[in-house]
Amino acid sequence: MVYYLTIGILLGLSAGFTPGPLLTLVISETLEHDIKSGIKVSVAPIITDLPIIIITVLIFSQLSSFHYILGIVSLIGACYVLFLGYESMRSKGSESNLQEPKSRSLTKGVLANTLSPYPYLFWLSVGAPTMVKALSLNMFAPLAFIGAFYTCLVGSKILLALLVGKSKSFLSSDIYIYIKRFLGLLLSAFGIRLFIDGLKLLGISGAQ
Repeated sequence: MVYYLTIGILLGLSAGFTPGPLLTLVISETLEHDIKSGIKVSVAPIITDLPIIIITVLIFSQLSSFHYILGIVSLIGACYVLFLGYESMRSKGSESNLQEPKSRSLTKGVLANTLSPYPYLFWLSVGAPTMVKALSLNMFAPLAFIGAFYTCLVGSKILLALLVGKSKSFLSSDIYIYIKRFLGLLLSAFGIRLFIDGLKLLGISGAQ
């Protein structure tokens, strides 16, 4: 069980700090709204990943047919991420965030994670096989793996939101605008990458 606990910690930290749409959205929402908004995005995987885990385990033996579904999800996710990038690049940065309505950060995080192919790819290629092996050991091993994984995954993103939020007050308006637009460019780049991944998964020639 210690082995699966350790694997969960390593994979969770790796996934938590790896650049991607969700991590960029954590930073973006923290800067645009507040630390709570960044934390809301951070906990999105806890909400979205349970059905993903169930689905990937159930279809683990049907990998080839799953690629088509994954490709469609990737293309939809690419369009959504590109939209988020466009919104970030349009940021004025001068309005008071305290006067804004609800940021809908949790909704954005849930949509971004649900429409991203990465959770599906992770659980299909790494998570599900690890879970199957853990279940063959005892019932506590998979719980240790999942618990460690999500504690580190979500915890690392919350830590980043806290660090970004604490430094937010030291950012001048101009720097804030440039950071938001840079994050928009990053989201757009991730969106393009997701689109290419979707084409590859659908077997469309020319996607390199």
